Amino acid sequence: MTNILSQTDINIDSEGNPLLEGGYAPVEREIEAGDLKTTGDMPADIAGTYVRNGPNPRFQPRGRYHLFDGDGMLHSATLADGKVTYRNRWIRTEGFEAERREGKSIWPGLMEMPDRNLPRGWGSHHWLKDAANTDIVPHNGRLLTTYYQCGVPYIIDAATLETEGPMDVEGLKIRQVSAHSRTDLSTGEFMFFDYNVTAPYMTYGVLDADGKLAHFTDIELPGPRLPHDMAITPTYSVLMDLPLFWNESLLERDIHKVEFHEDMPSRFAILPRHGGNADIKWFEADPAYIYHVINCWEEGDEVVLDVCRMRTPAPDESKIRGGPYAALVAWANMDAQHYRYRFNMKTGETREHAVDDQFIEFPTINQTYQGRKTRHSWHGYIPQGETLRLGGLVHFDAETNKRDEYHYGAGVYGSEPVFAPRIGAKHETDGYVMNFVSDHNEGGRTELHIFDPENVSDGPIARAEIPQRIPVGFHACWMDASGAAA
Repeated sequence: MTNILSQTDINIDSEGNPLLEGGYAPVEREIEAGDLKTTGDMPADIAGTYVRNGPNPRFQPRGRYHLFDGDGMLHSATLADGKVTYRNRWIRTEGFEAERREGKSIWPGLMEMPDRNLPRGWGSHHWLKDAANTDIVPHNGRLLTTYYQCGVPYIIDAATLETEGPMDVEGLKIRQVSAHSRTDLSTGEFMFFDYNVTAPYMTYGVLDADGKLAHFTDIELPGPRLPHDMAITPTYSVLMDLPLFWNESLLERDIHKVEFHEDMPSRFAILPRHGGNADIKWFEADPAYIYHVINCWEEGDEVVLDVCRMRTPAPDESKIRGGPYAALVAWANMDAQHYRYRFNMKTGETREHAVDDQFIEFPTINQTYQGRKTRHSWHGYIPQGETLRLGGLVHFDAETNKRDEYHYGAGVYGSEPVFAPRIGAKHETDGYVMNFVSDHNEGGRTELHIFDPENVSDGPIARAEIPQRIPVGFHACWMDASGAAA
């Protein structure tokens, strides 16, 4: 039975923006639906919830819409005893509630000039709405939603998807939190960073397992930067200073134009988990941009970092044609590949190389192995020319250097996969990989797909029919029924 929790009249004119049409278009209902129709061998030896975050704008955008402008909406599939329950809920951010009261969009969006007349505290950097629509991270028995250009994490009940409220960043005496943070499942600690256009250009901190601030420090950078992710090992945290960032002279005029500085190296800061700026060892590498980390671990004297590294960090804007939204789509086209860095903590040497040449992004591992050497990773395959649409699932075995792929078919796209460990799991691949998959040939009809982790090319071993379309979105996580995350 499907229970409609709320329905909102969404009357959004895309005005030719492809990121508001088709599979990107928002849904207007919040629902709960239990005992979904399933096919195949739905596993009964996992119990938990798969949750995916993404944009779902409620009102007509103010200006050119970017995916990071859309109000965050969570979609979840809870598995127990071989049965599946679906839920979706908007994230009740301060910005969402302010616009609900006004009955319209207030913020102009990422592609427009900032409106400095907006009230302070309603959005990220006070001019861009903090939509909390980017990542979802487990910590302290709850889920935290985070935002692309840094913001205030929102605390979510994993079972109901209800928004409990914002993290008390003022009480914690931290600034903001970036899109991507890391929870160490063995200690419960939450490592985070943020960045800003004014000094200090980066901060880094650690919350303990109870959500109390255990460590916080400024990180010295030569100017404003735009890093996206970080990495952890049991000993270290890895932060990035990459040569894709704002034009500083234009920043003075309130214009946030991003450029790739191909004459500058990539820099990686490796510091003890509770270390300060003076403890950092900096490593340089070839110019590059990295959206997402696969995993990181210590190996002898080296810290090994596996990432999805962009082959084309920024599009050639002189060659962009096709109307007012062509540049927006060009910037969202990703051509990342599996890439490895080795940083020698004794000699200061950096070694780097491509691990595989397939275009992949939105990686996942068995998160109980985060920070430890892993053999297996799973990724979304990105057909070139698509925009954040994942055309298949890729399993990569780093020991054999073999790739196993499953392609959904033309017009069918998946969400970021997650690994769900089997109850009492004994090894790295003892569990399942799952994601939401939408068939845009059939109006976005969506299913939950569950795969054997080491045999993804065989296709899903089980499916569950989702009673409404799930739009294209961003990141996901798995939290088991005990409240532990993976």
